[in-house]
Amino acid sequence: MNALPQVLLVDDNPADVVLVREALAAGSRHSIINNVVDGEQALAYLNQSEPYATAIRPDLVILDLNLPKKDGRAVLAEVKANAKLRSIPVVIFSTSRSIVEIARSYELGANCYISKPGNLQDFFLVIRSIEEYWFGCASLPREEK
Repeated sequence: MNALPQVLLVDDNPADVVLVREALAAGSRHSIINNVVDGEQALAYLNQSEPYATAIRPDLVILDLNLPKKDGRAVLAEVKANAKLRSIPVVIFSTSRSIVEIARSYELGANCYISKPGNLQDFFLVIRSIEEYWFGCASLPREEK
């Protein structure tokens, strides 16, 4: 990849947002992180609707399930139903460990489901692993410029 990887983090928990930013800042990929705090903002960002008309298409979405306004399941379903957005990988990053939630997320088109670890060291390790896998190992589609 020539440009720095773009990540859209969709999470309403300020502490988790700070931790994800810190983990990615310490990573080797130098990802650019943009954050929105609810499902409606996520869809506006991804569709480049106001106030995100100039937003850069993310290479990866890290999506919490429990969001205000429109939950992560609805966001995931809309992203994967949209021909222009469905190729963007979506990693579900949720506190839920429910087998039903995990199965439902994959049914809706999630590319990965990771439960948020309970301790700081594991949280950082998981975030860095997400970044390394998606930007170091996986081949991602890029928009033609």
